[in-house]
Amino acid sequence: MRMSAAHWIRSAIAALFFILAVPALSQQPITFDKEPLIIQTASGKRLNFIVEIADTNEQRQRGLMYRKDMAEDAGMIFDFGVSRRVQMWMENTILPLDMLFVDSTGTIRNIKQNAVPYSEDIIDSMTEVKYVIELNAGVTAKLGIKPGDKVMSATTTKKK
Repeated sequence: MRMSAAHWIRSAIAALFFILAVPALSQQPITFDKEPLIIQTASGKRLNFIVEIADTNEQRQRGLMYRKDMAEDAGMIFDFGVSRRVQMWMENTILPLDMLFVDSTGTIRNIKQNAVPYSEDIIDSMTEVKYVIELNAGVTAKLGIKPGDKVMSATTTKKK
């Protein structure tokens, strides 16, 4: 079957639209609520952050993808609703990040420092957690945040 020139041109234009439009649509903004978050270190420091809340599937899937900058005291908290082993990745994430894996009591169980932008490598919580907090890479080392430290926010203290 031969395709007419007009049909071929329409098909090529449609294909070009999808090649260009789909990536652009995936970068459309998703809104996130914000809340204060405190990390209480074992050494007694109270560290204050303002985090965006990712508590829907759509928000958790997008996370901090496509962001080019983030304030030093900012971050994102992923609320998974129930405790489970969590796997994250950095695909389409421009910013290097520290990931804090937090259990249902608000205790930091594990930290992945300096997650590599655009990496498709799986970053595993290694234990059951209810939350993941993403901060700018280097913040945990700079501020002395370690496993065992406590996280407090409206998200981590709400009853479900």
